[in-house]
Amino acid sequence: MSSGDVIGTGSPITWIMAWAQHSCRWLIDLSHRPDSAKQKTNTTPSHLELDTEKKMSTDITYQALTPQSPSAPPIELDPPKDDPIKVEELARHNGSDPNLPIYVAIKGTVFDVSRNPASYGPGAGYSVFAGKDASRALGMSSLKPEHCVADYSTLDEKELKVLDDWLTFFTKRYNIVGKVVSEDEGGR
Repeated sequence: MSSGDVIGTGSPITWIMAWAQHSCRWLIDLSHRPDSAKQKTNTTPSHLELDTEKKMSTDITYQALTPQSPSAPPIELDPPKDDPIKVEELARHNGSDPNLPIYVAIKGTVFDVSRNPASYGPGAGYSVFAGKDASRALGMSSLKPEHCVADYSTLDEKELKVLDDWLTFFTKRYNIVGKVVSEDEGGR
């Protein structure tokens, strides 16, 4: 997928499904090829089959969506901070400087996503969100840079629900380090 693709609409779970589907499809397709190259029938075991809409079966879906094993300790987060962070300061935290943490803001709340550079670091799939308030893009389920803006006033009801789901998702997984403020409000 290119950085301009729109990936799965809906909740963060749908985005994870889209990623898992994209990443695992080649493995499923290659590992279960028919013996004869001329044979065109699908020999994928039923618990690995993809339906006509290319959604994964329940068995794979559960495994792909399990963020942690049941025995893994829960994510321990620091108490949320409300430090004022100017837009210019937020932009510096885009992953390009290895000495600075990577931040993503949603609805004005700034999250430190540094512990997940594979997703938010330079060149990673979600790096487009780094150093920005990406509320509109998250609500739209878009990876287009032009959608990575704080103004989400044009989102419809369904997109607002998606945005709120992302806010909940981030709140449970990443430390809140501050709030985005405008230049005239002060801050760092």
